[in-house]
Amino acid sequence: MTAILDQLRTAPKSVLGKLPGVSSDNDDETRRPLPVSGMLAAAIALGVGLAVLTTLTLIGWIAAPSAAGSGALGAGLPGVFRTAAQLWLAAHHAGFAIPGGRVGLLPLGLMILPAMLLYRAGRWMARDADLRLRLPARLPKNSPREQASARRRAQWVLVVQAGVSLAAPYAMLAGLIALVARNDVTQPFIGEALLSHFVLAFLAGSLATARTIGPWRAMLRLLPERVRAVTVGTAVATLVQLAAGLALVLVAVVLNFDQVRQLSEVLAPGFVGGLLLLLLQLLYLLNGVIWASSYIAGPGFAVGADTLVAPTGVQLGTVPSLPMLGALPDSGPVPAWMMAVIALPFAAGAVAGVMVARISPSPSYEAAPLWGFFTGVCTGGVAGILAALSGGPIGGGRLAAVGPSPWEVALSVALEVGVAAGISAGVTNLLLLNKKARAPLDKAAVPVRKAGAAIAKAASRVGLAEADPRPLPGHWMDATEADTQPIPVIREDWQDEHASAAAETLAQARPRLVKEPGQQRPPRTDIVDESDDRGGHVIYVDPYAWDRD
Repeated sequence: MTAILDQLRTAPKSVLGKLPGVSSDNDDETRRPLPVSGMLAAAIALGVGLAVLTTLTLIGWIAAPSAAGSGALGAGLPGVFRTAAQLWLAAHHAGFAIPGGRVGLLPLGLMILPAMLLYRAGRWMARDADLRLRLPARLPKNSPREQASARRRAQWVLVVQAGVSLAAPYAMLAGLIALVARNDVTQPFIGEALLSHFVLAFLAGSLATARTIGPWRAMLRLLPERVRAVTVGTAVATLVQLAAGLALVLVAVVLNFDQVRQLSEVLAPGFVGGLLLLLLQLLYLLNGVIWASSYIAGPGFAVGADTLVAPTGVQLGTVPSLPMLGALPDSGPVPAWMMAVIALPFAAGAVAGVMVARISPSPSYEAAPLWGFFTGVCTGGVAGILAALSGGPIGGGRLAAVGPSPWEVALSVALEVGVAAGISAGVTNLLLLNKKARAPLDKAAVPVRKAGAAIAKAASRVGLAEADPRPLPGHWMDATEADTQPIPVIREDWQDEHASAAAETLAQARPRLVKEPGQQRPPRTDIVDESDDRGGHVIYVDPYAWDRD
């Protein structure tokens, strides 16, 4: 598909380059408009998908030994193409009307094929229309918020335009396919076909266009911070529940493998038929995972009217002969330890709440739990949509109700995930705010102080600086003691009286140097005792104190 699209992209340039007087280097002249690129991409995606499904249908039609005996060969290749077209519509979850009812239980795994083709077509459309050049230029750092918001809106407008350019022609082509696929037995719903094709193509085209902006992390930056936090939290909670549902399905298949094998032997499809049956079950695996997620949430699911498979109990009747349904539990009460699976949605909500609080912390303590609960509500909405897509009727009668109830699943998941996400978001936000309050106010000065301490330590080791400086003389006051006193100023009429004062002091003390026995030395007048508050050091009187009086 990529090679075909690349040839279509380079074809106009090669043709125009051969014309006289036309230069092939002019990209503006050969650039296609966005709607034209979207139409080409939609046509190629739909054509490749139909070719793949037609090939698989043809292989199954030739390999089925009962087809010739039942007269299916009489339909010929038109019948094969009509069946492939119906499968293509089913891949987009477009239902059919049959005598006595409708078919809505369609394999979600089959949706992977058109989704991948549409994503590749969207990437080609973005390159062909040079959407990267149409995107707003990157703003410099610390740009005003208004400019950043305007740039984000311009990007969103371009992404939406690209999605519509791919989805509109794709939906119109799907309407033609729905008209061609009609026969006396199955009649596709044209309205569902148009809507499902448009939605899937719009999502794939928009995602592919946004991918041209940058990596996946850059795509998330298109959303505002709060919306991005809720989106990531919803995605995390949904993925955790789906992972738990997949684990539950695998455990059920392993525990009931004998029943699954017996159902496969009863069908006796043969080698090729067995491969096709295995492929069909793999396509329905995503439906089973969503059903298991509904079971974990509490409401469970039904396999026919008046049936229920839930942690509170199992009530089954006759089920379709699909081997994977042999993994269903037997009717009756469920062991008490199975009720522990209900804790999984709360665990998913706790993880989602932590993500919401870390991506977008709230300045107030009350807002974080509300945003966590809102994330749970969004997760419940997604779970309800998935439940609606995974189930549906198979004709009329008992099989008119198959799958989980969308509104019950949505309500249960919203409450379970919302409560857990609100609590975890509130606790995480509180811890983040406390950590921020304990952090130093001037964070820019922290590296400077650390660097200065490291330099001083290194200088003391090599001898460039003294690690333990010598104490100042006793008659000089330390800076810590004189920090509130003005420094004396030397005036012009200053005279050095230090020598005369020292001589006078020595003259007064000299007669007392020799003392008689039993006679005490008179106290010195030049020493002041201040209760030994400096560790025993002697404090001398400052002779310059008169200058500060």
